[in-house]
Amino acid sequence: MRSTSARLRVPHWSGVVPVLAVVLLAFSWGREGMAGPVVTLLACFLGGAVLAAVHHAEVVAHRVGEPFGSLVLAVAVTIIEVALIVTLMADGGDKSASLARDTVFAALMITLNGIVGISLLVGALKRRVAVFNPEGSVAAFGAVATLAGLSLALPTFTTSTPKAEFSTTQLVFAALAAVVLYGLFVMTQTVRHRDYFLPVTHEGKVIAEDEHASPPTARTAMLSLGLLAVALVAVVGLAKGVSPTIESGVAAAGLPASVVGVVIALLVLLPESIAAVRAARRDRVQTSLNLGLGSAMASIGLTIPAVAIASIWMEGPLLLGLGPTHLVLLALTVAVGTLTFVPGRATPLQGGVHLSLFAAYLVLAVSP
Repeated sequence: MRSTSARLRVPHWSGVVPVLAVVLLAFSWGREGMAGPVVTLLACFLGGAVLAAVHHAEVVAHRVGEPFGSLVLAVAVTIIEVALIVTLMADGGDKSASLARDTVFAALMITLNGIVGISLLVGALKRRVAVFNPEGSVAAFGAVATLAGLSLALPTFTTSTPKAEFSTTQLVFAALAAVVLYGLFVMTQTVRHRDYFLPVTHEGKVIAEDEHASPPTARTAMLSLGLLAVALVAVVGLAKGVSPTIESGVAAAGLPASVVGVVIALLVLLPESIAAVRAARRDRVQTSLNLGLGSAMASIGLTIPAVAIASIWMEGPLLLGLGPTHLVLLALTVAVGTLTFVPGRATPLQGGVHLSLFAAYLVLAVSP
């Protein structure tokens, strides 16, 4: 089997697609009322740019090693997510007031229940019991649960504003708390307690090196880093072109407006979900959890500050508080996740429980 670096020496779709996407972006920028075939073409290249971005993030991740690799991938995916949110909010007015909340919550449900659930299920079916490092997983999950409570649950119960939104002071606090906690999480994951986030064997021995494939060369990693930046630019620009179609399609189908947030989150997290499943199949469940929990942490830790800054020049309210149904799902996720991560071992049952919560979220998103 050819190594990652060998594959990138020949023409590769992940190198061609971002360049073509940027060219298409240059021709379509600023145009309104585009025909259906043009929007379809934009959507295809948007999806291709997302896949290419995650691919190149994985190449860079393979070069720098674990858990730095999961961090690179999580940050890359979150940059895409934030770009899509801000792009849609900039053109949406009042109707997009809850877009950030819906997308962040969708990302939480996808990562904490979808990615975690399928990873545990795949890992447990392969080895009867999925084994991971409880110290790192519990620390990451605790940080995610705290930020979710501060950013998404508290606005529902504050009294400074009549709606489920923060006052300016409260929003500044939530943004600063997100930045500080995310910074502490990154320091813990990569510096202070890096061994807590490395995969372990069934005997509990830390696996410091991934012997699955040789790492790419420094030149290949730098090439992927440059293509990753190009792909992210393409994603941001093309999202602006297809966003009206997403919103009108959801409205025409008679679905709640919150489904737009679900579509965005599914779009940017699907490739990462595939990467997590691949890691679980290689018996690297901790790597899968790093991807899921890291993305959940980055989603809140980077999105909330970004939309807080964007709200300075955007008109209309910024609704962050969850409704009763989603608060129940969040509470169940926190309770179940705690019981899952503390032992450091999981059977297929735990994976099935998380997937059932994810399925419940999808059903209630379409039929609230």
